[in-house]
Amino acid sequence: PSSSTAWTNFFGESMNFSARWTWWRERRRFHPPDEIHRAGELAEQRLAKISRAAGKANGWHVFESVRIPDVEQGGKREIDLVIVGGNTMLVVEQKHWSGSFEINAEEEFIQHRKNGTTHNHSTVNQRIARKARMLVAMHNERVGKDDGVDVRVVLAFTNRNLDWPTNVMDLGSIVKDEAGFIGLLEEENPGSLNEALLETVAGFGTWDEVELNGGLMCKGDVLDLGLGASVESWQSGRRAPLTGTVTHPGGWRAFLSSKPSKLNLTTGERGIEASLPYGTAMRMHVVGKKSPEDIPWSTIASINLSTPSLNNHLGQPSQKP
Repeated sequence: PSSSTAWTNFFGESMNFSARWTWWRERRRFHPPDEIHRAGELAEQRLAKISRAAGKANGWHVFESVRIPDVEQGGKREIDLVIVGGNTMLVVEQKHWSGSFEINAEEEFIQHRKNGTTHNHSTVNQRIARKARMLVAMHNERVGKDDGVDVRVVLAFTNRNLDWPTNVMDLGSIVKDEAGFIGLLEEENPGSLNEALLETVAGFGTWDEVELNGGLMCKGDVLDLGLGASVESWQSGRRAPLTGTVTHPGGWRAFLSSKPSKLNLTTGERGIEASLPYGTAMRMHVVGKKSPEDIPWSTIASINLSTPSLNNHLGQPSQKP
């Protein structure tokens, strides 16, 4: 049949042949991960995991990929780790670089990779110091006073195969390798917890993660699941992450069905199963992209949507799905 022919499957549902073919091929296509970025993500996950273990006895609370609103410049800014203990807040920028780097007169970090390439990472220390000031200012505004928080900016270089310049110690931040950073959490007892500070940091959201078939991870903000009113109603008002796994049958029977793929969603203790008709897509603003885009559900393996932020723009609830 021609591409304009509408086939009818054994459920009596009609579908354009070209659309059916495209949907079937999308489900079978692999999207391999970006190995360089993946290595950095795995290093961040490792540091967060071992930080929780190391800091537990002394009462440190670890939050990863914390996103805060930028009132001056617009949008949101990400902080790799924010760690709260007592009345102390560690604002951590992790770098898993290899090779070496230099810091020029403008405090730009210029990395020299072992493969011979060079990359200018701009003013790493200035950026994380600004995020720290923004975060403590938002906390003070939320509690209505200067809470006297001890804010420390930490640069954590976690790759053993990295040579540091001596002037990195002149920046005013705490500079640690992985072992030194873990030692800080193990050795320092920050004292009685400032519950209001913990509430402030816990109220910010993190990135949503969408894994494509083959392992490529997309991070950003999921704006619309695209699954219809019943699913939106089921998960509206949630106060827990929303996770989901997708099953994509690849045989000829899946080609004949208009709803071959299944999605299992979970939030808190609740779960739901949904069918994914052909052409279904979610709307997502991926980090680094100028504008939101549609991601076909046929290409998605799993999702992990963060808890909606309580501190979206200084305490206003977010509108995440």
